[in-house]
Amino acid sequence: MKGIIGAHMKYKGFIVPRGGKLSHLSQSVISSEASTRLSWMDYYFKTGNGRLTCRHFGISPDTFYKWKRKYQKDNLKSLEDDRKSRRPNALRHPETPILVVEKIKSLRETYPRWGKEKLFILLKKELANEGKENLLVSVSTIGRTINRLKQRGYLKEPITNYVSSKKRYLKRDWAVRKPKDYEVKQIGDLVEVDTLDIRPIPGIVRKQFTARDIISKWDVIEVYGNATANLAAKFLDSLILRCPFLIKAIQVDGGSEFKAEFEEECKKRGIKLFVLPPYSPRLNGCVERANRTHTEEFYEVNDFSLDLEELRKQLRKWEEICQTVRPSQALNYLTPQEYVNICKNKERNVYGMY
Repeated sequence: MKGIIGAHMKYKGFIVPRGGKLSHLSQSVISSEASTRLSWMDYYFKTGNGRLTCRHFGISPDTFYKWKRKYQKDNLKSLEDDRKSRRPNALRHPETPILVVEKIKSLRETYPRWGKEKLFILLKKELANEGKENLLVSVSTIGRTINRLKQRGYLKEPITNYVSSKKRYLKRDWAVRKPKDYEVKQIGDLVEVDTLDIRPIPGIVRKQFTARDIISKWDVIEVYGNATANLAAKFLDSLILRCPFLIKAIQVDGGSEFKAEFEEECKKRGIKLFVLPPYSPRLNGCVERANRTHTEEFYEVNDFSLDLEELRKQLRKWEEICQTVRPSQALNYLTPQEYVNICKNKERNVYGMY
Protein backbone atom coordinates (compact mmCIF):
# COMPACT_ATOMS: atom_id res chain seq x y z
CA MET A 1 0.00 0.00 0.00
CA LYS A 2 1.09 3.56 -0.64
CA GLY A 3 -0.27 7.07 -0.73
CA ILE A 4 -0.52 8.00 2.97
CA ILE A 5 -3.03 10.72 3.90
CA GLY A 6 -2.45 11.73 7.52
CA ALA A 7 -3.62 8.85 9.67
CA HIS A 8 -5.13 7.05 6.67
CA MET A 9 -3.95 5.20 3.60
CA LYS A 10 -5.09 4.67 0.03
CA TYR A 11 -5.60 1.27 -1.53
CA LYS A 12 -6.77 1.13 -5.16
CA GLY A 13 -8.46 4.50 -4.84
CA PHE A 14 -10.21 3.71 -1.53
CA ILE A 15 -9.40 5.47 1.76
CA VAL A 16 -8.88 3.19 4.76
CA PRO A 17 -7.65 3.83 8.32
CA ARG A 18 -3.99 3.12 8.94
CA GLY A 19 -3.79 -0.39 10.27
CA GLY A 20 -7.22 -1.20 8.86
CA LYS A 21 -7.75 -4.66 7.44
CA LEU A 22 -8.53 -5.10 3.77
CA SER A 23 -11.30 -7.51 4.73
CA HIS A 24 -13.13 -4.49 6.11
CA LEU A 25 -12.38 -2.35 3.04
CA SER A 26 -16.01 -2.25 1.92
CA GLN A 27 -16.93 -0.62 5.22
CA SER A 28 -14.38 2.15 4.67
CA VAL A 29 -15.55 3.43 1.26
CA ILE A 30 -16.86 6.95 1.77
CA SER A 31 -18.50 9.61 -0.36
CA SER A 32 -16.71 12.63 -1.83
CA GLU A 33 -18.31 14.89 0.82
CA ALA A 34 -16.96 12.67 3.59
CA SER A 35 -13.53 12.65 1.88
CA THR A 36 -13.55 16.44 2.02
CA ARG A 37 -14.32 16.37 5.74
CA LEU A 38 -11.55 13.79 6.18
CA SER A 39 -9.08 16.27 4.66
CA TRP A 40 -10.21 18.79 7.32
CA MET A 41 -9.39 16.31 10.06
CA ASP A 42 -6.02 15.39 8.56
CA TYR A 43 -5.05 19.06 8.30
CA TYR A 44 -6.22 19.71 11.86
CA PHE A 45 -4.24 16.82 13.36
CA LYS A 46 -1.20 17.89 11.35
CA THR A 47 -1.33 21.54 12.51
CA GLY A 48 -3.13 21.18 15.83
CA ASN A 49 -4.96 24.45 15.14
CA GLY A 50 -8.72 24.42 14.54
CA ARG A 51 -9.02 28.09 13.55
CA LEU A 52 -6.18 27.74 11.05
CA THR A 53 -7.96 24.73 9.57
CA CYS A 54 -11.17 26.77 9.18
CA ARG A 55 -9.32 29.59 7.43
CA HIS A 56 -7.43 27.17 5.19
CA PHE A 57 -10.58 25.43 3.93
CA GLY A 58 -12.90 28.44 4.13
CA ILE A 59 -15.37 26.82 6.53
CA SER A 60 -17.03 28.13 9.69
CA PRO A 61 -15.81 27.02 13.13
CA ASP A 62 -19.29 25.70 13.95
CA THR A 63 -19.17 23.39 10.93
CA PHE A 64 -15.65 22.18 11.66
CA TYR A 65 -16.17 21.46 15.36
CA LYS A 66 -19.48 19.72 14.67
CA TRP A 67 -17.69 17.20 12.42
CA LYS A 68 -14.71 17.00 14.76
CA ARG A 69 -17.05 15.80 17.52
CA LYS A 70 -18.51 13.16 15.19
CA TYR A 71 -15.17 12.01 13.79
CA GLN A 72 -13.98 8.52 14.77
CA LYS A 73 -10.49 7.57 13.67
CA ASP A 74 -11.35 3.94 12.95
CA ASN A 75 -14.76 4.62 11.41
CA LEU A 76 -14.66 6.89 8.39
CA LYS A 77 -18.40 6.46 8.00
CA SER A 78 -18.71 8.81 10.97
CA LEU A 79 -18.01 11.67 8.52
CA GLU A 80 -21.03 10.82 6.39
CA ASP A 81 -24.09 13.06 6.59
CA ASP A 82 -26.68 10.87 8.32
CA ARG A 83 -29.48 13.40 8.27
CA LYS A 84 -32.71 11.88 7.06
CA SER A 85 -34.80 13.43 4.33
CA ARG A 86 -37.50 15.75 5.59
CA ARG A 87 -39.82 14.71 2.80
CA PRO A 88 -43.07 13.51 4.38
CA ASN A 89 -44.09 9.91 3.88
CA ALA A 90 -47.63 10.89 2.92
CA LEU A 91 -47.76 13.54 0.21
CA ARG A 92 -50.80 15.68 -0.50
CA HIS A 93 -52.29 14.90 -3.88
CA PRO A 94 -54.23 17.49 -5.89
CA GLU A 95 -57.99 17.18 -5.48
CA THR A 96 -59.02 19.63 -8.22
CA PRO A 97 -62.04 18.21 -10.10
CA ILE A 98 -61.29 16.95 -13.62
CA LEU A 99 -63.92 19.30 -15.05
CA VAL A 100 -62.17 22.32 -13.50
CA VAL A 101 -58.73 21.14 -14.71
CA GLU A 102 -60.07 20.82 -18.27
CA LYS A 103 -61.59 24.31 -18.10
CA ILE A 104 -58.31 25.79 -16.81
CA LYS A 105 -56.40 24.04 -19.59
CA SER A 106 -58.85 25.31 -22.22
CA LEU A 107 -58.76 28.90 -20.93
CA ARG A 108 -54.96 28.92 -20.74
CA GLU A 109 -54.58 27.62 -24.30
CA THR A 110 -57.08 30.22 -25.53
CA TYR A 111 -55.34 33.08 -23.69
CA PRO A 112 -51.72 31.86 -23.29
CA ARG A 113 -50.36 35.16 -21.93
CA TRP A 114 -53.04 35.68 -19.28
CA GLY A 115 -52.06 34.98 -15.70
CA LYS A 116 -53.88 32.98 -13.05
CA GLU A 117 -55.74 36.03 -11.72
CA LYS A 118 -57.41 36.76 -15.06
CA LEU A 119 -58.14 33.08 -15.63
CA PHE A 120 -59.77 32.94 -12.19
CA ILE A 121 -62.30 35.61 -13.26
CA LEU A 122 -63.11 33.75 -16.49
CA LEU A 123 -63.39 30.41 -14.69
CA LYS A 124 -65.70 31.95 -12.10
CA LYS A 125 -68.02 33.27 -14.84
CA GLU A 126 -68.08 29.94 -16.72
CA LEU A 127 -68.91 27.93 -13.60
CA ALA A 128 -71.59 30.47 -12.62
CA ASN A 129 -73.23 30.15 -16.05
CA GLU A 130 -73.31 26.37 -15.63
CA GLY A 131 -74.60 26.57 -12.06
CA LYS A 132 -71.45 24.95 -10.63
CA GLU A 133 -70.14 27.74 -8.41
CA ASN A 134 -69.31 25.17 -5.74
CA LEU A 135 -66.48 23.85 -7.93
CA LEU A 136 -64.65 27.19 -8.02
CA VAL A 137 -61.01 26.92 -6.89
CA SER A 138 -58.59 29.55 -5.63
CA VAL A 139 -56.17 31.62 -7.70
CA SER A 140 -53.22 29.66 -6.25
CA THR A 141 -54.83 26.35 -7.24
CA ILE A 142 -55.17 27.60 -10.82
CA GLY A 143 -51.44 28.51 -10.84
CA ARG A 144 -50.42 25.10 -9.48
CA THR A 145 -52.70 23.34 -11.98
CA ILE A 146 -51.09 25.22 -14.87
CA ASN A 147 -47.60 24.26 -13.63
CA ARG A 148 -48.56 20.60 -13.34
CA LEU A 149 -50.02 20.59 -16.83
CA LYS A 150 -46.80 22.12 -18.17
CA GLN A 151 -44.57 19.62 -16.36
CA ARG A 152 -46.55 16.68 -17.72
CA GLY A 153 -46.66 18.06 -21.25
CA TYR A 154 -50.45 18.39 -21.37
CA LEU A 155 -50.48 22.15 -21.91
CA LYS A 156 -49.63 23.45 -25.38
CA GLU A 157 -47.78 26.74 -25.09
CA PRO A 158 -47.45 28.81 -28.30
CA ILE A 159 -44.07 29.50 -29.91
CA THR A 160 -43.28 33.16 -29.29
CA ASN A 161 -42.98 35.30 -32.41
CA TYR A 162 -41.25 38.50 -31.27
CA VAL A 163 -42.02 41.58 -33.33
CA SER A 164 -40.42 44.22 -31.10
CA SER A 165 -36.95 45.38 -32.10
CA LYS A 166 -36.01 45.54 -28.42
CA LYS A 167 -36.40 41.79 -27.93
CA ARG A 168 -33.20 40.44 -29.39
CA TYR A 169 -33.16 37.07 -27.72
CA LEU A 170 -34.67 35.09 -30.60
CA LYS A 171 -32.93 31.82 -31.37
CA ARG A 172 -30.33 32.48 -34.04
CA ASP A 173 -29.15 30.13 -36.74
CA TRP A 174 -25.39 30.34 -36.17
CA ALA A 175 -24.63 32.75 -33.33
CA VAL A 176 -24.45 31.33 -29.80
CA ARG A 177 -23.24 32.43 -26.38
CA LYS A 178 -19.50 31.90 -25.96
CA PRO A 179 -19.09 28.59 -24.11
CA LYS A 180 -17.40 28.81 -20.72
CA ASP A 181 -14.85 26.21 -21.77
CA TYR A 182 -13.83 28.07 -24.95
CA GLU A 183 -10.19 29.02 -24.44
CA VAL A 184 -8.47 31.93 -26.18
CA LYS A 185 -4.75 31.13 -26.40
CA GLN A 186 -3.55 32.05 -29.87
CA ILE A 187 -3.88 34.90 -32.34
CA GLY A 188 -7.21 34.67 -34.16
CA ASP A 189 -8.93 32.54 -31.53
CA LEU A 190 -11.33 35.44 -30.81
CA VAL A 191 -11.85 38.74 -32.63
CA GLU A 192 -14.28 41.22 -31.08
CA VAL A 193 -16.36 43.39 -33.44
CA ASP A 194 -18.40 46.48 -32.59
CA THR A 195 -19.67 49.72 -34.11
CA LEU A 196 -18.84 53.32 -33.21
CA ASP A 197 -21.07 56.34 -33.87
CA ILE A 198 -19.24 59.36 -35.31
CA ARG A 199 -21.22 62.64 -35.16
CA PRO A 200 -18.85 65.44 -36.23
CA ILE A 201 -21.61 68.02 -36.83
CA PRO A 202 -25.40 68.03 -36.36
CA GLY A 203 -27.15 66.04 -39.07
CA ILE A 204 -24.06 64.04 -40.08
CA VAL A 205 -23.61 60.49 -38.78
CA ARG A 206 -20.89 58.01 -39.68
CA LYS A 207 -20.79 54.39 -38.54
CA GLN A 208 -17.40 52.84 -37.90
CA PHE A 209 -17.03 49.07 -37.75
CA THR A 210 -14.13 48.12 -35.49
CA ALA A 211 -12.54 44.68 -35.06
CA ARG A 212 -9.78 43.80 -32.62
CA ASP A 213 -8.02 40.51 -32.04
CA ILE A 214 -7.83 40.18 -28.27
CA ILE A 215 -4.40 38.49 -28.29
CA SER A 216 -2.41 40.59 -30.79
CA LYS A 217 -4.50 43.80 -30.47
CA TRP A 218 -4.61 43.90 -34.28
CA ASP A 219 -7.26 46.42 -35.40
CA VAL A 220 -9.26 46.62 -38.61
CA ILE A 221 -11.55 49.64 -39.04
CA GLU A 222 -13.96 50.69 -41.75
CA VAL A 223 -16.50 53.50 -41.96
CA TYR A 224 -19.91 53.61 -43.67
CA GLY A 225 -22.91 55.93 -43.81
CA ASN A 226 -24.99 53.55 -41.68
CA ALA A 227 -24.81 50.15 -40.01
CA THR A 228 -26.70 47.34 -41.73
CA ALA A 229 -26.25 43.58 -41.90
CA ASN A 230 -25.26 43.87 -45.55
CA LEU A 231 -22.51 46.38 -44.74
CA ALA A 232 -21.42 44.26 -41.78
CA ALA A 233 -20.99 41.31 -44.16
CA LYS A 234 -18.94 43.58 -46.43
CA PHE A 235 -16.81 44.57 -43.46
CA LEU A 236 -16.24 40.87 -42.74
CA ASP A 237 -14.65 40.53 -46.17
CA SER A 238 -12.29 43.43 -45.39
CA LEU A 239 -11.51 41.97 -41.97
CA ILE A 240 -10.49 38.59 -43.36
CA LEU A 241 -8.44 40.22 -46.14
CA ARG A 242 -6.57 42.61 -43.83
CA CYS A 243 -5.78 40.23 -40.98
CA PRO A 244 -2.44 38.39 -41.35
CA PHE A 245 -3.82 35.39 -39.47
CA LEU A 246 -6.72 32.97 -39.57
CA ILE A 247 -9.85 34.13 -37.74
CA LYS A 248 -11.46 31.27 -35.84
CA ALA A 249 -14.20 33.08 -33.91
CA ILE A 250 -15.88 36.50 -33.78
CA GLN A 251 -17.76 38.00 -30.85
CA VAL A 252 -20.45 40.66 -31.33
CA ASP A 253 -23.31 42.23 -29.41
CA GLY A 254 -26.96 41.57 -30.24
CA GLY A 255 -27.28 44.45 -32.73
CA SER A 256 -29.36 43.88 -35.85
CA GLU A 257 -26.35 44.71 -38.03
CA PHE A 258 -24.73 41.45 -36.88
CA LYS A 259 -27.62 39.26 -37.96
CA ALA A 260 -28.97 38.13 -41.36
CA GLU A 261 -26.25 38.51 -44.04
CA PHE A 262 -23.43 38.88 -41.50
CA GLU A 263 -24.43 35.70 -39.67
CA GLU A 264 -24.81 33.83 -42.94
CA GLU A 265 -21.33 34.91 -44.08
CA CYS A 266 -19.79 33.71 -40.81
CA LYS A 267 -21.53 30.37 -41.18
CA LYS A 268 -20.49 30.05 -44.82
CA ARG A 269 -16.84 30.71 -43.91
CA GLY A 270 -16.89 28.40 -40.89
CA ILE A 271 -16.13 31.21 -38.44
CA LYS A 272 -17.69 30.71 -35.01
CA LEU A 273 -19.99 33.57 -34.07
CA PHE A 274 -20.50 34.36 -30.39
CA VAL A 275 -23.20 36.84 -29.36
CA LEU A 276 -23.16 38.68 -26.04
CA PRO A 277 -26.04 38.59 -23.55
CA PRO A 278 -28.19 41.77 -23.54
CA TYR A 279 -26.79 44.85 -21.76
CA SER A 280 -23.26 43.47 -21.27
CA PRO A 281 -20.80 45.59 -23.32
CA ARG A 282 -18.12 44.91 -20.68
CA LEU A 283 -17.78 41.41 -22.13
CA ASN A 284 -16.57 43.04 -25.36
CA GLY A 285 -14.13 45.21 -23.45
CA CYS A 286 -11.20 44.74 -25.83
CA VAL A 287 -12.95 46.30 -28.83
CA GLU A 288 -14.63 48.90 -26.60
CA ARG A 289 -11.12 50.00 -25.56
CA ALA A 290 -10.12 50.10 -29.24
CA ASN A 291 -13.04 52.43 -30.01
CA ARG A 292 -11.91 54.72 -27.22
CA THR A 293 -8.39 54.79 -28.67
CA HIS A 294 -9.63 55.66 -32.16
CA THR A 295 -11.91 58.36 -30.77
CA GLU A 296 -9.28 60.05 -28.60
CA GLU A 297 -6.23 59.62 -30.82
CA PHE A 298 -7.74 60.08 -34.29
CA TYR A 299 -11.15 61.75 -34.39
CA GLU A 300 -10.60 64.22 -31.53
CA VAL A 301 -7.18 65.48 -32.69
CA ASN A 302 -7.44 65.40 -36.49
CA ASP A 303 -9.40 67.41 -39.04
CA PHE A 304 -10.93 64.39 -40.72
CA SER A 305 -13.00 64.60 -43.88
CA LEU A 306 -16.79 64.31 -43.93
CA ASP A 307 -16.59 62.66 -47.34
CA LEU A 308 -16.82 58.90 -46.92
CA GLU A 309 -14.21 57.98 -49.53
CA GLU A 310 -11.69 60.48 -48.22
CA LEU A 311 -12.38 59.47 -44.61
CA ARG A 312 -11.78 55.82 -45.51
CA LYS A 313 -8.34 56.72 -46.89
CA GLN A 314 -7.51 58.63 -43.71
CA LEU A 315 -8.64 55.72 -41.55
CA ARG A 316 -6.53 53.25 -43.54
CA LYS A 317 -3.45 55.34 -42.79
CA TRP A 318 -4.43 55.51 -39.11
CA GLU A 319 -5.04 51.76 -39.06
CA GLU A 320 -1.54 51.18 -40.44
CA ILE A 321 -0.11 53.44 -37.72
CA CYS A 322 -1.96 51.42 -35.05
CA GLN A 323 -0.55 48.19 -36.44
CA THR A 324 3.05 49.16 -37.22
CA VAL A 325 3.94 52.33 -35.27
CA ARG A 326 1.85 52.67 -32.11
CA PRO A 327 3.36 50.62 -29.22
CA SER A 328 0.77 48.71 -27.21
CA GLN A 329 1.13 48.62 -23.45
CA ALA A 330 -0.76 45.31 -23.40
CA LEU A 331 1.97 43.81 -25.65
CA ASN A 332 4.83 45.08 -23.48
CA TYR A 333 5.14 48.07 -25.82
CA LEU A 334 5.49 46.05 -28.99
CA THR A 335 3.41 47.00 -32.00
CA PRO A 336 0.76 44.49 -33.11
CA GLN A 337 2.79 43.80 -36.26
CA GLU A 338 5.91 43.02 -34.20
CA TYR A 339 3.91 40.77 -31.91
CA VAL A 340 2.37 38.87 -34.84
CA ASN A 341 5.81 38.42 -36.44
CA ILE A 342 7.23 37.03 -33.17
CA CYS A 343 4.37 34.55 -32.84
CA LYS A 344 4.80 33.41 -36.45
CA ASN A 345 8.54 32.90 -35.96
CA LYS A 346 7.83 30.78 -32.88
CA GLU A 347 5.44 28.63 -34.89
CA ARG A 348 8.02 28.15 -37.62
CA ASN A 349 10.62 27.06 -35.07
CA VAL A 350 8.20 24.68 -33.34
CA TYR A 351 7.12 22.96 -36.56
CA GLY A 352 10.63 23.04 -38.07
CA MET A 353 9.66 25.04 -41.11
CA TYR A 354 13.12 26.64 -41.16
